[in-house]
Amino acid sequence: MSDSHPDLSVDHTPRAVASRLAAATEHNYLGDFVLGAIDGTVTTFAVVCGVTGAGMETGVAIILGLANVLADGFSMAVSNFLRTKADREILEQARQTEERHIEAIPEGEREEIRQIFAGKGFGGEVLDEVVEVITRDRRRWVDTMLTEELGLRLETPSPWRAGLVTFSAFALAGMLPLSPLFLAGPLGPGWTFRISALVAAATFFLVGLGKGRSLNRSPLWAGVETLLIGGVAALLAYVAGAGFQGLLAP
Repeated sequence: MSDSHPDLSVDHTPRAVASRLAAATEHNYLGDFVLGAIDGTVTTFAVVCGVTGAGMETGVAIILGLANVLADGFSMAVSNFLRTKADREILEQARQTEERHIEAIPEGEREEIRQIFAGKGFGGEVLDEVVEVITRDRRRWVDTMLTEELGLRLETPSPWRAGLVTFSAFALAGMLPLSPLFLAGPLGPGWTFRISALVAAATFFLVGLGKGRSLNRSPLWAGVETLLIGGVAALLAYVAGAGFQGLLAP
């Protein structure tokens, strides 16, 4: 088996296993970055497409695009901040509840530990020893109840870091399809829109690659999928802009 799967053997040495288990308890902010970047690219390029479809001036697209980067980016960051903050508060509230239960009815809480691990296949003296080891340490006892009974993660992301990563990704990705519009003077609006579309497509694809890696999916397929989704959003915005242009025409 080791000869057939050398990589698996390397990944399952005691040191590699310990390192992987330690890393699993840490929050990966790549997902926050990818989601922020996808939303930033989609919404900002949608603004560019909508304004172009409506036949408006390039300056309008720049103003609306910058407003979108700041307002929508801030809104998304605040939403992520509040979500992660709520997750921390739920964890802390649950911890306090379990602490009170252990203090008030320790035997009942021991029975919960016993039934949890009996359900995992432990029994007899081994089960007694498992219960004894876990309930001997109050912190370990509470942590076990949080993860096994309530299904909570003990490590939650920093709300401030999650919000900052989301806003940074939104602003960075959102500015990419907007940046060619600042060259509208020397290049003309037609060329700047084409360049913006190419930049947006490349951004969609690269962000999709990152999304695929963060979700352990095929990076190529994730890139194509994100490109298609972004393309549909851009097309809808362009068609809507063109429709409004017809309505507003004298």
